[in-house]
Amino acid sequence: MTAPDIGSTIIPCLRYRNARAAIAWLERAFGFHAQAVYADGDTVFHAQLVYGHGMIMLGSVDNGGDWGKLVVQPEDVDGRETQSACVIVTDPDAHYARAVAAGAELVIDIADQEYGGRGYACRDLEGHLWWFGSYNPWHAEAGTP
Repeated sequence: MTAPDIGSTIIPCLRYRNARAAIAWLERAFGFHAQAVYADGDTVFHAQLVYGHGMIMLGSVDNGGDWGKLVVQPEDVDGRETQSACVIVTDPDAHYARAVAAGAELVIDIADQEYGGRGYACRDLEGHLWWFGSYNPWHAEAGTP
């Protein structure tokens, strides 16, 4: 089985109580760009946001779909997550400054990492956990930074 040669083959999917506000915030704070938004009023059924060659998909918590019934929000489980997104950025310090200016909640301050690269972790406006850093596992040798 072969993967497509453009874009990401793994796309994180998130739910937001206020998906419209989340889209605007993710664009402002993290530099995403809304590629597609399918909505009716304040309810977002499906949205695709891109960053470089990566993408996330999101929708409103209460959008009437079966998928949303399977997902809980971080605030429902004391801010804990079972998954998070890792986004490769070329300038982690500039990205960090942008996210902080937009009000991202820092959970791990920016630092050089032992395995290579530089990065930080934060929560978005509804508590989802994100990692942003310059380490690119596609360009690292297996087992070494």
